[in-house]
Amino acid sequence: MRTDRLGDLGTAAEVLRAVAGGATRRGLAPPAALVGEWFGSAAVIAPTVSVCPVRPSQVFDVLPGSSDGAVGGGWIGYLSYPDAAADGRAPRIPEAAGGWTDSVLRLDRDGCWWHESLSAAPIAGWVAEALSSPVSPGLYEVDWHEPDFARHQAGVLDCLDAIGAGEVYQACVCTQFTGVLRGSSCEFFADAVTRTTPARAAYLSGDWGAVASLSPELFLRRTGTDVTSSPIKGTLPLHRPPDELLASVKDVAENIMIVDLVRNDLGRLAETGTVTVAELLSVRAAPGVWHLVSTVAAKVPPGLPNAALLAAMFPPASVTGTPKTHARQLLSEWEPRRRGVYCGTVGMASPVAGTELNVAIRTVEFDAHGTAVLGVGGGITADSDPAAEWQECLHKAAPVIQASERERSTAS
Repeated sequence: MRTDRLGDLGTAAEVLRAVAGGATRRGLAPPAALVGEWFGSAAVIAPTVSVCPVRPSQVFDVLPGSSDGAVGGGWIGYLSYPDAAADGRAPRIPEAAGGWTDSVLRLDRDGCWWHESLSAAPIAGWVAEALSSPVSPGLYEVDWHEPDFARHQAGVLDCLDAIGAGEVYQACVCTQFTGVLRGSSCEFFADAVTRTTPARAAYLSGDWGAVASLSPELFLRRTGTDVTSSPIKGTLPLHRPPDELLASVKDVAENIMIVDLVRNDLGRLAETGTVTVAELLSVRAAPGVWHLVSTVAAKVPPGLPNAALLAAMFPPASVTGTPKTHARQLLSEWEPRRRGVYCGTVGMASPVAGTELNVAIRTVEFDAHGTAVLGVGGGITADSDPAAEWQECLHKAAPVIQASERERSTAS
């Protein structure tokens, strides 16, 4: 592998815009980006990668490495939440897509950019040229429509009935904003990630559309035989005192139930006695809200395929419910529209650095015609208040929706 120090090239959004412009000028596939907290770095950008539909069983099919620092390249893509919804409609974009990149631009925690190549090739001439020619932010507009309040409340009430009947203990009931994008999905992502600074942001695009994930949540990190998952459950608006989260019986119970579900999922394939709770009920800031975050860790057998890990863990526990299988069945009846990429996962599997995948919440899905879908939801327990659950959905969506509104105001 080859690693070249590039120095200070600007922010992740600025570098993404630059290589996107360079790829467009040369008729190449667009870039893909991971921004926030990925592989111990602040950003990993593939200057050009053909992100094509694949079978769900083929995603992240790379035996991950365990090296610190460099990423080099690998398979980058997404996997949609697998279940249909009450309307029975087919997926809006492919259920899974991704592609291989031999090289990446990586921003380390000290603000230095590096070019890394698995094939030991030097940085491509067009990439170097693009990086030396900064691109100004472009304009975009997203016209959002309000989600269906009545249908969401009906789903929450159905969930409360199911909890009362002992069918489930907790379930994540979701709704959707829909809209229309005019302009570049890459610009939408670059602008939104700058405004909201999420921990697990990711962007991919192709002829099929685009995925712009502004997620704060880690689904899986795997380096060699070490696996961790950091489920988020428990939410409070950012203007409220964070201590209120730990004092909330509902939020604490919700988090602990999901931690137990993650422990159970990992325990299906982890080496005996290695499943531990490395972190419990930490309060962390995310765009617009405080969250309760816990971390479960385990060791898996050497050589275990990522497909086996996903078979045991996917979809993420925090966006389903407990017991998991029955909660998923009921959610397919309560929710009117397929979740799509929302509540699935986006990330990268590197033969050098390992595998890191987010939980695709705060995630916008764009189809080839510019139709935008933003899913939001929350965990329902016996203590849930339907009106408060609706407000939680609005708080979670607000940073994404408001970013679009501010940009539209600037453009007008």
